[in-house]
Amino acid sequence: MAVASATVATLELRRTIRAVAGNRTRLLMMVAVALFALGPITAVGVLLLPTLGEEVAAGAISADAAATVTEYVTGGVAVVWLFLVFMVVTRTITTVADVDEPAFLLLSTSTRNAVVGVVAAEAALFAIFLLPVTVVLAVAFASGAGTALPVLVAPLLVVLLLVTAVPVGFLVGVWARHLLTVYEPIARYRTLLFAAFWIAYFGAITTGGFDTVMSALFTQLQASPLGWPGHLLALGIPGFKPSTTGIAGALAGSALVAGGALAAAVPSAQRHWFADPARTGDDEIADETFSDRLAGLLSGTGTVSRPVRTVTVTAIRRTKRAPIRLAYVGYPLLGALGFIQQVVEMGTIPPFLSALLCLYVAWAAGALFTLNPLGDLGPALPAVVTSTLTGRQAIRGRVLAGALVGVPLALVVSSLVGVVSPLSLERTPVLIAATAVGAVAAPALATGIGSAFPRFGSVNVTNNREAVMPSKTAFVVYTLAIALPAIAATVLYLDAPDAIAGIVAAVSAGTPGPEVTVPVRGITVAAWTVLVAGLIAPLVSYRYAVERFDWYALE
Repeated sequence: MAVASATVATLELRRTIRAVAGNRTRLLMMVAVALFALGPITAVGVLLLPTLGEEVAAGAISADAAATVTEYVTGGVAVVWLFLVFMVVTRTITTVADVDEPAFLLLSTSTRNAVVGVVAAEAALFAIFLLPVTVVLAVAFASGAGTALPVLVAPLLVVLLLVTAVPVGFLVGVWARHLLTVYEPIARYRTLLFAAFWIAYFGAITTGGFDTVMSALFTQLQASPLGWPGHLLALGIPGFKPSTTGIAGALAGSALVAGGALAAAVPSAQRHWFADPARTGDDEIADETFSDRLAGLLSGTGTVSRPVRTVTVTAIRRTKRAPIRLAYVGYPLLGALGFIQQVVEMGTIPPFLSALLCLYVAWAAGALFTLNPLGDLGPALPAVVTSTLTGRQAIRGRVLAGALVGVPLALVVSSLVGVVSPLSLERTPVLIAATAVGAVAAPALATGIGSAFPRFGSVNVTNNREAVMPSKTAFVVYTLAIALPAIAATVLYLDAPDAIAGIVAAVSAGTPGPEVTVPVRGITVAAWTVLVAGLIAPLVSYRYAVERFDWYALE
């Protein structure tokens, strides 16, 4: 059994590493996340821990100090354990429990071997990230304290946490995924449940509720069994006498928890892996009803031809069936979390943030359906481009799809922003009108850019989910095509050319080399040029997309 489990673990680990290493975009994102999450902690620890180690080694720890150290260590370890469980549960739901080639894996070995191997591979992946940082911090503290014990006990603590957190997280995640994919009453609404969960999660972060919960858990769990492994870390502190009872309880409890979680995970995984997925036929009926209503609404206007209606309805329906294709549209919102927390604290939306939010709505309207008009056709591309459908009809249908979704969203968001923000009554209608116009112009702008830089192949959204998304080049060019005219308009509106020229001169004077000066008139002319180019770009882009579709040659 051990050899088979080790083989499964090795294959799963190798497959995951190859999937990450083979996707440069995902690899860069993971490196960026690791640097952002672990980089500051590591840097601060390397700078402060040697001094702290020297101070601890210089004098004995008093009773009050020992109690404080115990509270911080046990409470911190308990919170870290819960965080690890949460991360494992999330990965199990989205990736780990959806094993690659299940027919091969589950027929070639027993479920027990598969579960142990998958859990071991997941623990190894977490160890790859956590152990190097832990060793660096332990070495930093040990260099000041003059003892090698921290270098030994700190990695041992990480291993102890992973040995218990990963099996428990896998067990919980398997049952959560089973309910979301097999139990029909829940599976029918899993998209809404995912959306509600992440909205609540990010809402708790931005409003400060997450910090409140973590503080409460940090205090309440200090004396609980979850904090017992923290006594093991205290072994590496010179002059500190940790609780031998806590260490013994941590070791024995970890063995019991890991063994019990694995024992329960085997039948749980077996039930999930060999179960049929839920059949939510009502979704298809509702989707057809929605499409029929939308087509009827468009035909009732009398201005939209049947081919354009078909393209519009098809684009919206395909996206509704596979919303994972729009994951990239939400990426900019991750950068807005800090602003949202500021808004909650201030109780109002600053004017600059109001403009940014409305600009994002216009950007999203173009990114929804029109940033990859050729690649989105997929296998149907040869049939569509050789049919009687003209480029004008195909592109107009996609622009209409983006406008149908983007304009109502633009009106709602800009109206709410105008009411909440301190904008005057004269400027609020201008903001609303500009956002609505942008929600129509942005899809037209995106069509030409997406046609110039198409992507026909699918990309891995998760380890086991693929989707056709716009190319990175189209994504960047489209974003710049909206951002640069917006910046130019801001410069002209704020009458900022004088200030920009002064900043350039001041920076140039403080740097080596020849002094650079930029004329104010040159900045003004450049801003007007970029703004005018940005205003006519949607028309030019639309015409290019039409011609590109009509003259597209299959290779």
